[in-house]
Amino acid sequence: MFNKILIANRGEIACRIIKTARLMGIETVAVYSDADRHALHVQMADEAIHIGSSPSSESYLVIKKIIQAAIKTGAEAIHPGYGFLSENAEFCRQCAANSLVFIGPPVEAILAMGSKSAAKTIMADAGVPLVPGYHDDDQNPDIIKQAANKMGYPVLLKAAAGGGGKGMRAVHCEADFDEALDAAKREAMNGFNDDIMLVEKYLLKPRHVEIQVFCDSHKNAVYLFERDCSVQRRHQKVIEEAPAPNMTDALRKQMGAAALKAAKAINYEGAGTVEFLLDTKGEFFFMEMNTRLQVEHPVTEMISGQDLVEWQLRVAAGEPLPCSQDQLKINGHAFEARIYAEDPDHDFLPATGVLKCLQAPAENAHVRVDTGVVEGDEVSIYYDPMIAKLVVWDTDRDRALQRLTCALSEYRISGLTTNIGFLYNLAISQSFQHGDVDTRYIEEHEQEIFRQRDSDINYAAPLAAAAIVKLREQKAINTANSSSESNSPWHLSNSWGLPQPNIRLQIQQAVVESVVDSDINLEGINIAKTDAGFDLFTPQGFFHCAELQPDLGIDNEDSHGGNLNAPMNGTLVTLLVDVGAKVSKGDTLLVMEAMKMEHTIIAPSDGVVTEFYFQAGDLVDGGTELLVFEATSE
Repeated sequence: MFNKILIANRGEIACRIIKTARLMGIETVAVYSDADRHALHVQMADEAIHIGSSPSSESYLVIKKIIQAAIKTGAEAIHPGYGFLSENAEFCRQCAANSLVFIGPPVEAILAMGSKSAAKTIMADAGVPLVPGYHDDDQNPDIIKQAANKMGYPVLLKAAAGGGGKGMRAVHCEADFDEALDAAKREAMNGFNDDIMLVEKYLLKPRHVEIQVFCDSHKNAVYLFERDCSVQRRHQKVIEEAPAPNMTDALRKQMGAAALKAAKAINYEGAGTVEFLLDTKGEFFFMEMNTRLQVEHPVTEMISGQDLVEWQLRVAAGEPLPCSQDQLKINGHAFEARIYAEDPDHDFLPATGVLKCLQAPAENAHVRVDTGVVEGDEVSIYYDPMIAKLVVWDTDRDRALQRLTCALSEYRISGLTTNIGFLYNLAISQSFQHGDVDTRYIEEHEQEIFRQRDSDINYAAPLAAAAIVKLREQKAINTANSSSESNSPWHLSNSWGLPQPNIRLQIQQAVVESVVDSDINLEGINIAKTDAGFDLFTPQGFFHCAELQPDLGIDNEDSHGGNLNAPMNGTLVTLLVDVGAKVSKGDTLLVMEAMKMEHTIIAPSDGVVTEFYFQAGDLVDGGTELLVFEATSE
């Protein structure tokens, strides 16, 4: 076994690997950029090496710096985590050239699966079922478009070297194809330095079900069951679970056998995930194979009782797999919810800022929190805005889901916008409770998840008004008695004092007035104070609320109605119109990029851009005016 390993990553996955290495008596070396100088993974490791400035292209993606750090510290092996260089064949090759063990598959396996188009050919030859699509080398846009037209819309454009939803666009009609292809190619080049595209038939109501496989150098191979990752936004996973709901033993065995067939076709070693699309008829199709540890690996660990990072280290050190297939059993059910700094109400735009308050639910046998940040840390523009992975387990799906909703309601984060309320609403939505999910679940259940319906607002209004009175009581008690935990608003008795006037509220995006009802019972409702108001976690959903001043009839309309602002911190990628050119409502004016994802700024009406304040390549703060737009008079 290794004495010392270097972890070529950051954040929660670096911390996760350090924990297992420590249990195994293995020393760890962390690497860090300027932005991560004081990061948790740096503090946890036995040693830490600075590798460059904040952009990943100047630090975590620089192979030479990683190799030099490993040699300098005497590390025997490198664990790449996920993302960054984890599926980079050249990095694997350079490890071998410098007598360092790459804790992952052989370079040939990475190369075989690194191109989605090449992977399709290999899988077809191995007899693994495939979705109809175009995977050829000819990248002429007209040829790709002809293939899309032939297979029929909708189709899915995908970067051949892609992953994580980057370089991917769903196209629903021929008229949208050219613009979608251009955007996908730009995003792919920016994220992977490769804009080769493939196109596939977009299946309707498919589930995303993946199989965890593990192989060693002694020709042993097993699968550790499946994970359902169907619930996604922008092709990125939101909540994952294991085992998949409504999965039969027969189908599980078929998918497991197909996954092992895929792994054996490329002489795989280590941890890998074979991803399938599963349709409503029970037919499944190969999508891709990720030649690394997955973000969602904890749910597999929770139901199998196995430590997959330990398996990785043992296999990389030449040991055989710890278990045979017949020794692996499913125990209970697990969910993982990805806690992100992002704004679900504004197209999930990434958020940045300082974690002024960060209190996770208590960890125990049922609740696990994998994180790479602590209170006071900054979520910056440079990396993925994940704050933590909340993982829960129980003996069956219903109980595990109750654990998830309870744990989400106990999370306390302030200083930036997060998706916790969105996750809570998603988890209690009726179809999700029944396991009736597919990859378009969020779009199809938008009203239920975002709680914008009149019936939801009417339900929440009296609760929010009652909560405000409770919070006022809390403030008065705090002022008088220097507050204590027992004085928190959800522990106070129902003593209302004098009659209360109507209270003006903002609930989600709606503004309402509500009478305070002294008979309202807030028991069973969790109230969380925030920077901009408070959050209600109720049996019928999450609601963000704020008390508003009485309406005095003052017109507060923004006088800059014609100007457009940056929706988040990021980099301006390209300007798509000329100054003075006439544009139509909905035309794309410019493209921004943050956390390796593109965001478009579109014309709010017919008009003319009279000035751009920035050029391609400029860093822009969220809220900054980007351009001057003059609407055309009707």
